Order: sequence, then structure tokens, then C-alpha cells
Amino acid sequence: MGALSVRGLRKSFGGRAVLSEFDLDVAPGEVVALLGANGSGKSTALKCVVGLVRPDAGTVHALGADLLAAPRPADRARVAMVFQQIHLVGRRSALDNVCAGALGRLPLRRSWAPAVFPRDLREEAMACLDRVGLADRAHERAAALSGGQRQRVALARALCQRAKVLLADEPVSALDPSAAENVMAVMAGLARSESLAVAAVLHQPDLARRHADRLVGLRGGRIAFAGRGDAVSAEQVAALYTANEEVAA
Repeated sequence: MGALSVRGLRKSFGGRAVLSEFDLDVAPGEVVALLGANGSGKSTALKCVVGLVRPDAGTVHALGADLLAAPRPADRARVAMVFQQIHLVGRRSALDNVCAGALGRLPLRRSWAPAVFPRDLREEAMACLDRVGLADRAHERAAALSGGQRQRVALARALCQRAKVLLADEPVSALDPSAAENVMAVMAGLARSESLAVAAVLHQPDLARRHADRLVGLRGGRIAFAGRGDAVSAEQVAALYTANEEVAA
């Protein structure tokens, strides 16, 4: 069993199947890219893993903890998620936003405002910013950063959360090619250096091939292929985007 182990996920909305018997394993230090057309079930799969959507059937384990059976907050905190729409507080500094990753483990009296964040947390958050190459931007407002920089702040926040499983739902779709390449390189580097298990929904197959260890293709809520990038043909990838999907995620 890897850091993340998903078995038999099924999910329907309004009687329409979005996911059918979805399995996924991600090991520490590994990046897995989920590919597929809109409506193929990619984002729904990640939302089921992180707890934003309740699956109809299946199991989800992260570092051995069952995330579908009333997990402890500490178990849930092991899984972090970053989105295409970057959820940062624009008026707060990059450092304050990264510190927010630790709110779940702070006593209430130390978490109600950034001014009362303890010194050791700020030092940890600064180290996380340094790992994504943004220590020099720590005191800038998040709103003043570029899209790629904000996404790296979100990655640093996940590190400060001390997550060991990172889910990324279209993390680079809104970025220009250069920024997208940079963010994916940082994410892949963190997977190796921090032993993170990373599952990322991507719409750029070439980017996925360059940075992911394995590719998983979804079509109609089912896995169409899974394997290393060099073992998946361009024709297999293209087929994901040429067929009409029967479901909507």
C-alpha cells in the first residue's frame, strides 16, 4: 500500500455515473498525473479523496488511515489540496498565508490572528517558502504576486500543514507555459525531497510526461490506461480527448 491507496471509488450525481471502480496508488516521492477530457471524473476523484465529495462506494487510505470512516483531524491533515483558483488571502503576506497551513494544530489563542502566530511557526513557514524559492517574497502581499508565485505559496502552505499526500486539481491551467513549467518542476522536486505522494489533475499531456512518474487516463469515469509516461502512447492520450464523454463531473 502506498502513501495514498484508493480502491473501487464510485460516484453518481443525479443518477449519472461520474466515477466507476476507480483505483489509485501513489507512493511517497511519486508524482501521478490524471489526464482526461472535461467530465471524465478526474476532479471528482480528488474531491472524494480529500473529503469534499462523499463517494457512493469505495475506500480511501492515506498513510494507513481510513479517510472515509470518521478520520481524526490529524489524519485528515496529512492530505492537502491545491486548486486552479488559488485560495490565498490577498491582503495577507505570503508568510501569513503559509502559516495558515498550521492552523489545525494551533491552540485557539494562537490562531485567531496572524499577529499571534508563534515564532517557531513563522520560522517553519519561512523554511517552507524557501523550499519553493520564495523566501525573498515572504513579506509581500499575496495579491501582489504573480499567478505562478501564488501557486508556489499554496505549495508552501501544504508543506507547513505537514501533509504527506498532496492533491493538485488543475494547478497550472490558469498559468502561462513558463510559469506552469516552473510550478510543476517545484511540485515534482518537493515530491522527491519531502517524500510527498502527489496526484495532480492536468490538461497538458506534454507537461505531465515531463514531470510525472506515471500517467493515469480517465474516460467516462473509468481508467482507460495507467503506466509510465514512456509506456503510454500518444494515441492513447489523444483518445481521451476525442471521444464524447457520457458523464459530467
